[in-house]
Amino acid sequence: MTSKPNSYDNILEIKDLQTSFFTKDLEVKAVDGVSFAIPKGKVLGVVGESGSGKSITSLSILRLVEEPGKIKGGEILFKGENLLEKTEAGMRKIRGNEISMIFQEPMTSLNPTFTVGQQISESYIIHEGLNKKQAKQRSIEMLKLVGIPSPEKRINQYPYELSGGMRQRVMIAMALACNPELLIADEPTTALDVTIQAQILDLFKNLQQELGMGVLLITHDLGVVAETCDYVAVMYGGQVVEYTDADTLFKSPKHPYTVGLMQSIPPHDHDIEGDLSVIKGSVPSPAEMPIGCRFAPRCPFATDLCRTKLPALETDEEGKQIRCWIYSDEWDGAPEVNIHANKERTT
Repeated sequence: MTSKPNSYDNILEIKDLQTSFFTKDLEVKAVDGVSFAIPKGKVLGVVGESGSGKSITSLSILRLVEEPGKIKGGEILFKGENLLEKTEAGMRKIRGNEISMIFQEPMTSLNPTFTVGQQISESYIIHEGLNKKQAKQRSIEMLKLVGIPSPEKRINQYPYELSGGMRQRVMIAMALACNPELLIADEPTTALDVTIQAQILDLFKNLQQELGMGVLLITHDLGVVAETCDYVAVMYGGQVVEYTDADTLFKSPKHPYTVGLMQSIPPHDHDIEGDLSVIKGSVPSPAEMPIGCRFAPRCPFATDLCRTKLPALETDEEGKQIRCWIYSDEWDGAPEVNIHANKERTT
């Protein structure tokens, strides 16, 4: 299998994406002005605690947000074309063909009433016009590709007959069936034990490199990010607070929230004395966001400016982004803030 030709530097570019959920009297901003890019053939990790807006961002890309949710504004540029301007028929041609998604829980994402072969074959029949026999043969080849033994037997089995790791491999096979140019993976290893996680990640990396596709990897696991990603977008409260390459993020994180996430990683090279480092407090509800910086109530460096005015997402000449008053000319705190003062490690 070879990757499809693409003349664009960024396979995906999101600009000021806004997705809200509406009740009778309230608008809940789940994604509020998110911007980032995925260069062609690269892996972008999107990290943050639950409730940060990661999954809603991914569903927005494929325009799969259901009522009462609605994409209010922004641009989602795939190969330079704005997906928000596509018709529903146009999006159906893209979903599962040019852009595929691996959902978080394979047991609920796979249809229990159809064999895995029938579910993989569907993409070939719909998008490539193959007949059932041809589609079945291609499905067997895909199961081989993702490392499932005895694929001729597995092709006729139902999801409940497979282990968690096998089901996840089936999901990957389904997502890669039509050789997509962009793959969205939402927590692809969360429900698996550590041994199977390692196998899936190795498979994931090898296939991504072989096929040359862009990948949006949603995860809360910074170890997975370090292992697989070229770039990282850190989300908090429905916004991107830091975007940079993975090496820079682990060596020198800039946002206090990113530093807090790094400090929460247990060390692998020495024993811990006392409690693990934690970020005090919890992610704010999308319905009750702070007036100023979304992280201010939990940030040890927050000032009155942080608590009353939302910082903009600033981009430097290298394309790295940061949303924090500490790095602006308006900062009203200590002139030299060392956000790494209590940090023992960065990897």
